[in-house]
Amino acid sequence: MSQWASTSRRSEIQDIYQCYSSGRNTLAASALLRFLHMEQMEVAANQETAEGLIDRYEIEETENRSMTFEGFYRYMESKDCSVFDQIHTSVYQDMDQPLCHYFISSSHNTYLTGDQLVGKSTLDAYVSALRRGCRCLEIDCWDGPSAEPIVYHGHTLTSKILFKDVITTVEQHAFEVSPYPVILSLENHCTPTQQDVMAQYLTSILGEKLLATSLDLTNQPGQLPSPNKAAVVAESLSNLVVYTKSVKFHSFSHAREHQQYYENTSLGEKKAHKLVKTSAPDFVQHNMVFITRIYPAASRTLSSNYNPQGFWNVGSQMVALNFQSLGLPMDLNNGRFQDNGGCGYVLKPLFLRTNQWGFNPNSYRHNLKPAHLLLKVISGSNLPVPRSGKALDPFVRVEIHSVHSDSCRRHTDTVRHNSLSPRWDSAMNFTISVPELSLIRFTVRDQTGLTSEFIGQYTIPFISMKKGESDMDCVPIHKDASFRGR
Repeated sequence: MSQWASTSRRSEIQDIYQCYSSGRNTLAASALLRFLHMEQMEVAANQETAEGLIDRYEIEETENRSMTFEGFYRYMESKDCSVFDQIHTSVYQDMDQPLCHYFISSSHNTYLTGDQLVGKSTLDAYVSALRRGCRCLEIDCWDGPSAEPIVYHGHTLTSKILFKDVITTVEQHAFEVSPYPVILSLENHCTPTQQDVMAQYLTSILGEKLLATSLDLTNQPGQLPSPNKAAVVAESLSNLVVYTKSVKFHSFSHAREHQQYYENTSLGEKKAHKLVKTSAPDFVQHNMVFITRIYPAASRTLSSNYNPQGFWNVGSQMVALNFQSLGLPMDLNNGRFQDNGGCGYVLKPLFLRTNQWGFNPNSYRHNLKPAHLLLKVISGSNLPVPRSGKALDPFVRVEIHSVHSDSCRRHTDTVRHNSLSPRWDSAMNFTISVPELSLIRFTVRDQTGLTSEFIGQYTIPFISMKKGESDMDCVPIHKDASFRGR
């Protein structure tokens, strides 16, 4: 099948091409440049930019350095047309801020691949989380036989793995996708004897990645205390482990008076939700100074997840999720942390780092610069069909996940019986008062009577969106959008 035949059904792309080629067989560099300015909003593009794209995507020998439709189609499906700003695919943020100034990709009970009661504990679960950019791993440590600490969900029937194997796995895979620190959240249930064994493994296996020294509980500048009084503890976790002491949360006023800079608090989702609802401004200010880790409720035995957005809205750094569970919460997490090169650290907005704004995510008025999102969902291509082979009745839903006043969703009309090339041509308009916190989630769904079924999704931080036309795998764009099934 020729390239033209395989793309001929994409009439919307042909319409764009014909509009700028003025009916000619090829698109001149000057016409492509006009497209870049008018549709892609690339105001800095020049003749050299257009000619570079022709050299990159045109394989035919053309006169006067021009682009055929096939070349234009290849360009439209390339990363150069991605909705995701390619600058954000690399680390571009200030990475020298205090740790409490970052959102940190965090996992709950990282070792589990299934539920919380009888699920399997594996080393591969740590590898998977690290390769997905996770920077805070949880390790539940318990006394094991033969003086070997083990890792599992205590007092359950989950399987057990050795602590030393977990640390070895972390050492091997910690920096495959990110050069920035991995935080080991040690839930320590071991006796002092096996705590010493843990400390020995940390120092011997991690080696130069973990600078070890002997400390007592007297603090000196640059030194951190031991939460378990082990004989050997980490003074500095260098490139691998950022070492802090977890303390019980009493109140925000108590923390201001008594909590030390190296101390963090871990909160269950229910208590954290209550604090967000009743004391959001205090929660915001607390997280400007101290690190807060949120974890799922014990009642989530099937490893379901809560929505992390509300905790990001108050600046909580480590919003830990069950990485093995698919769904909206992990879609939002993956979307949030694809920013800044996928390194697992995203710098919080300035109003969550300094208190001059007095930010309150529960307010309906924010002293911030709003953004306007004008979006048009155009079409889809090759959407996945169910095993029954029945053609889909697809529609696209666009969701804004942000502070409460911004959160909303809208959808296109449904196209009947068309999985191959549904066309919606649906315009949407959003006003977003806190764009720095907002995530845009696009879902393709199949209308099945009064309900609908999930087909695919793509989630992107609003600040990472790029203006212009786009056409790629399940990826929307800032102004006009097309979707393809994977």
